[in-house]
Amino acid sequence: MAERKDPYAQYNFLVEIDGVSVAGFTEVSGLTTESDIIEYREGSDTATVRKLPGLRKYTNLTLKRGFTQNRELWEWRKSTIDGRTERKSGALILLNESREEVLRWNFSEGWLSKWEGPTLNSTANEAAIESMEIAHEGLELTD
Repeated sequence: MAERKDPYAQYNFLVEIDGVSVAGFTEVSGLTTESDIIEYREGSDTATVRKLPGLRKYTNLTLKRGFTQNRELWEWRKSTIDGRTERKSGALILLNESREEVLRWNFSEGWLSKWEGPTLNSTANEAAIESMEIAHEGLELTD
């Protein structure tokens, strides 16, 4: 009988920036890579267009977490606001049910391009959430 391979749960992950685990994020998105398509047709080709890979693009990573007094990520964003952008490498790490690392997406040359503070609403009963985007220049999946 074949070994059963269940999909991993999406809630079990860690975020590392420069090798240090960063406070618990509730959501991470933007694990996307794509290539531009260059359409090319040789003069001797009949009605066929060849499609060649062009520039590679990496979507910004969006991270969300409960707002706390930890200002480390705000200070990272402020470095860009102040004109001295700090580029960092990091990883998004997927864990199995035993909290063991099973997959890792490494990003390189990242910098905090957007920070969004929490929505404040006196009639809501929810945690204050901050959101940020990391622009980066490379994404690699390892296991």
